[in-house]
Amino acid sequence: MKKALQSNHNRRLLLHLDTQRNKIPMKLDPLDLAILDQLQKDARLSNQELAEKVGLSPSPCWRRVKRLEEIGVIKEYVALLAPKEIGVPVLAYAQVSLNDHRPESSERFDEFVRSSAQILECCSVSGEYDYLLKIACGSMEAYETYINRELLRQTDIRSMNTSFVLNQKKSTTALPL
Repeated sequence: MKKALQSNHNRRLLLHLDTQRNKIPMKLDPLDLAILDQLQKDARLSNQELAEKVGLSPSPCWRRVKRLEEIGVIKEYVALLAPKEIGVPVLAYAQVSLNDHRPESSERFDEFVRSSAQILECCSVSGEYDYLLKIACGSMEAYETYINRELLRQTDIRSMNTSFVLNQKKSTTALPL
């Protein structure tokens, strides 16, 4: 009997894990969306302030925020820094093509990207090149040094083309809700 119960428990646990791994996007109701909208504008709001802004009492608001965190809708809370004020004014987009598309090549490149502080974003893209990198550096000279001493030393890279940001017209992390 005990073995049967444990087996049933294991099946439920595996089903739960499989469901979590293959999450189906859940429906967010208008209150969830209002909470997310407010947190995207100011993640430092106290629970009391947030609850007032969305028309909830504090306890239900807190429970909703916790649920949104637990299911992965809210990934993290961060401080957004002003690049020029911290000495990182150069922003570039680099289009990178790899020599081949073997898993080992992609894995090596992905590991390099994860370990590089200068690369803010990396997207695998369709089209003429394989990746689009968003890179931040302290100066043009620092960018050139980074490219020559680190990025282009990656043997899996076939070619790279860079476009520099002259004037950033819009920058937001807020997703449309």
